[in-house]
Amino acid sequence: MTSSSGSSVTSKVLALLEAFTPDASELSLSELARRSGVSLPTAHRRAAELVEWGALERDADGRYRIGLRLWEVASLAPRGLGLRDAAMPFLEDLYEVTHENVQLAVREGLEVVFVDRIAGRDAVPVWTRVGGRFALHATGVGLVLLAHAPGEVQEEVLGSPLHGYTPKTVLDPAELRRMLADVRKLGYSVSDGQITVDALSVGAPIRGPGGEVTAAVSLVVHAGTAQPTALAPLVQAAARGISRSLAAPGTGRVFPSD
Repeated sequence: MTSSSGSSVTSKVLALLEAFTPDASELSLSELARRSGVSLPTAHRRAAELVEWGALERDADGRYRIGLRLWEVASLAPRGLGLRDAAMPFLEDLYEVTHENVQLAVREGLEVVFVDRIAGRDAVPVWTRVGGRFALHATGVGLVLLAHAPGEVQEEVLGSPLHGYTPKTVLDPAELRRMLADVRKLGYSVSDGQITVDALSVGAPIRGPGGEVTAAVSLVVHAGTAQPTALAPLVQAAARGISRSLAAPGTGRVFPSD
């Protein structure tokens, strides 16, 4: 269905949902209309429908926020659901051994999407959240996923302007190519101070039933407290365990250490 203005009802509903961000998780109706580019009357009608269905909730002050029903539906996404179920025992083991931040992520286009994480109480603060997105070139999981991405994805990322999060973020395409080659050779990635200067991340690839890299797991610690070579075997062991869990039952597939 398309409205008289040429914009479909669906696109307007999606624009309303896209208006919410981690920094704007609660919005008034006028804010919702302005951020989505939808007229105030249309925003009012569509928001009411979304509230009725449960995609949005409205508090006593009339402000809107994402509703639980939307989260319930999103949690059924097969790439996240099966992966999280398979990964959780190994993520928990990795956390128990280290009491540091443990993260699980997949690639969506040119970005990393975090599908699960365990945060250590005294661990280094991180910017990531479940459902959050980051560029591929700077995080531990992102470097793993980029290193194993199709060539055209790598070229698009390396050929685009790269965001520098800190002075240590690697922005030179030639240096990044060398880093990606090392990830494939060594079987793990290292992101040292590239997102925040006080954090060191070590990531490793998770393989699907066909042996393809489908996800990545990482450990994030305070920079300077451990050598990447000491953390890598722990992260790689978790990644291999998750990979075995994702393999078809009874195949007995043995995954390489990369």
